[in-house]
Amino acid sequence: MWERTDEIDWSSWVAADIATLVFVATEGRVLLIRKKRGLGAGKINGPGGRLEPGETPQQCAVREVQEELLITPLELLKVGEGRFQFLDGYAIHVHVFRADAYVGEPTETDEAIPLWFDQAEIPYDEMWEDDEIWLPLLLAGTPFAGRFIFDGDRMVDHCLEVG
Repeated sequence: MWERTDEIDWSSWVAADIATLVFVATEGRVLLIRKKRGLGAGKINGPGGRLEPGETPQQCAVREVQEELLITPLELLKVGEGRFQFLDGYAIHVHVFRADAYVGEPTETDEAIPLWFDQAEIPYDEMWEDDEIWLPLLLAGTPFAGRFIFDGDRMVDHCLEVG
């Protein structure tokens, strides 16, 4: 299997799933979740999930935030994307969005616990390893595209394009 991102032909790489992540950032704070189930259960991340048939990434992003936190993100902007290859063979392509506003009150659901953090105090030690690489870019509004290889929860290698 792969140990480095340059060992994968990303031009012909195909993800098993296409998904979204959304980060609501306002007044120097960011809304994260403690994920209760699915890929990354127990970790802190942004709300999001897999696209449903016929859905665009933006539609998925809004739906997932509504389902997981009972709020609607506003002013949604796609800032980046990540292609994740796991050594067990699973592959996922994630579209990453930022929202500067929302409607509703973040509420715990059976999928997620809402957590607000000051942007300077994001708990990266409780998140996926790659988040510390690109989340500051997203919060600054800097576009990015990343390719990542994971062995379970451990990041094996990555390549990040910025701008």
